Amino acid sequence: MADLKQFAEQLVNLTVKEVNDLATILKDEYGIEPAAAAVVVAAGGGDAGAGAEEQTEFTVVLKDAGASKLAVVKAVKELTGLGLKEAKDLVDGAPSNIKEGVTKAEAEGLKKSLEEAGAVVELK
Repeated sequence: MADLKQFAEQLVNLTVKEVNDLATILKDEYGIEPAAAAVVVAAGGGDAGAGAEEQTEFTVVLKDAGASKLAVVKAVKELTGLGLKEAKDLVDGAPSNIKEGVTKAEAEGLKKSLEEAGAVVELK
């Protein structure tokens, strides 16, 4: 039981980049799609008494790049795995969805990273 608790703690403390790497490994090596992996992680880490009313999937929306546009483009590139041109186009097209259907923890991590780069971000 202690091993599972330690494993759950490690999952909760993953950075956004590590979560993306984990999703890639699960998909490539085990055939588990990232959306399914997010559901498994969310189901394991959720409160059983929360019920179905709690929102489980979030969309991270870039409202504005702010003054540090280059830093935001770099952050979007790193967090999404997009190429530089695609990341720049996404930032230039703000408001735009950065990621859709992500868990609350991942959405909050993305929001924090983007806000640290100077962006204005909203979770839906």
